[in-house]
Amino acid sequence: MEATEHPVRQLRVVVEAEDHDTAVHFFRDVLGMPELAAFAEGGDDRVAILDAGRATLELASPAHKRAIDAVEADGAVSPHIRLAFEVDDSAAATDRLEAAGAHVVARPVMTPWRSLNARLDAPAGLQITLFQETETAEERTARLGFGTDAGRDRPTGG
Repeated sequence: MEATEHPVRQLRVVVEAEDHDTAVHFFRDVLGMPELAAFAEGGDDRVAILDAGRATLELASPAHKRAIDAVEADGAVSPHIRLAFEVDDSAAATDRLEAAGAHVVARPVMTPWRSLNARLDAPAGLQITLFQETETAEERTARLGFGTDAGRDRPTGG
């Protein structure tokens, strides 16, 4: 496979929301994720697919997860899976989501990786991070300790 090929076309995170209407309102109308599609089979059988822009999968070691929790939420332990949304203004987005019923775990803080991150408990039992980038990926990866795994020694499977 060539390096430019991507066999995965989309990352879709599926969340069961007991209060579907509240969750849709929060993420679609307040956070601002446009609805791409919605389907209903009748009764309570409903789904809304919201556009989150570009999706990435962040795989963190337990040590890095603890480091993120220490920086981003003053050590408050995050769940095994947490959603992170890039926003233009993390402080304004935090205030907007709090007004819509989210519980603020931690207000925006400047991280060592130069983003302003806030942590909130959101509808559907999700903990989320709002992050605002303050430098480009090129600027970040040029700094000591922020490169890619390509040049690092790492264990092999087997």
